[in-house]
Amino acid sequence: MQLIESILADAASIAALRRDIHQHPELCFEEVRTADLIAKALSEWGIEVHRGLGKTGVVGIVKNGSSSRAVGLRADIDALPMTERNAFGHASVHPGKMHACGHDGHTAMLLAAAKHLSKHRNFDGTVYLVFQPAEEGGGGAREMMKDGLFERFPMEAIFGVHNWPGLQVGQFAVRSGPVFASSNEFKITIRGKGAHGAMPHLGIDPVPAACQMVQAFQTIISRNKRPIDTGVISVTMIHTGEATNVVPEACVIEGTVRTFTTEVLDLIERRMKTIAEATCAAFEASCEFQFDRNYPPTINHEAETRFVQQVLADVAGPANVLDFEPTMGAEDFSYFLQAKPGCYFLIGNGDGAHRAGGHGMGPCMLHNPSYDFNDDLIPLGATVWVRMAEQWLATPR
Repeated sequence: MQLIESILADAASIAALRRDIHQHPELCFEEVRTADLIAKALSEWGIEVHRGLGKTGVVGIVKNGSSSRAVGLRADIDALPMTERNAFGHASVHPGKMHACGHDGHTAMLLAAAKHLSKHRNFDGTVYLVFQPAEEGGGGAREMMKDGLFERFPMEAIFGVHNWPGLQVGQFAVRSGPVFASSNEFKITIRGKGAHGAMPHLGIDPVPAACQMVQAFQTIISRNKRPIDTGVISVTMIHTGEATNVVPEACVIEGTVRTFTTEVLDLIERRMKTIAEATCAAFEASCEFQFDRNYPPTINHEAETRFVQQVLADVAGPANVLDFEPTMGAEDFSYFLQAKPGCYFLIGNGDGAHRAGGHGMGPCMLHNPSYDFNDDLIPLGATVWVRMAEQWLATPR
């Protein structure tokens, strides 16, 4: 590993910042304390700070030389609405809030890089440090863009990273094209007519209609979309009824749809609506169909992906740069990649052996109450950010 010495020297102090953030998690658009901590650190290191984009976002600007070229590096800063099961010293002090996805670590890696970039400035151009709020369902990337992120800070490209449990420390994964899926939600309300459970012929039962509907949705995956295309329909909630001897008046079905392309998403939404309405009609019930498109798919740009692969190989060695197996999870960095060239890649978080005494009994997986970010990643991730900024600004475009 070709780690930067000054970053290694600051690793302990940056890890302390990371643990402070972990101990005081804040949910989407509530990251006031976290943003204060980030802004204070950047200001102390002589970095120009801008606040308020996407409500609680922070952008730092590190300039050097006379070049007009610029690149963006992004870290997400929000936590999840879940209760931590760890009991070590930096565990969450806020019940129902936890950094269970490693955004505290992503922030720490970018802060470590920011400190080095400000002190050494071995580049000609501008580095924009984007600390983004509300990745966990709030669409913070979209909100920062609405507030003029790319107009106020005109970067040529933007890059992001996520830690990945199971991938070993020192390993990375990256590929061009789709890497995270779109995230979409549906809610279908079937309205029938209530009756006595012993006299169902006097009512219109929405439950059989719901059962037929759930089964039929899977034929969209198996019979409507092309087998080589990727799509998931998961019905995750069915709510109905209040008593065992009452035919309910209504039944509500909810769930998620994931795809890698808009074309497949269009097909799934259209077919789901047709099946839902036709099934309800067959049972003489009525249908209310709601389909909400949340995050678009995260699609890496080819040239920027090749650039990231080279930087990672320079830092960690080619053998440690693996193929990124696409996941049906979602990531709002996708909004940035719709507007700017860039690449989103993974950094290995290990298997959980780094956790100190007092960790929960569950695995160290993302969105698990026993998760904790691996502080050994901070100097490695920060080194990658520094080299990426330096090499991007030094490479002719």
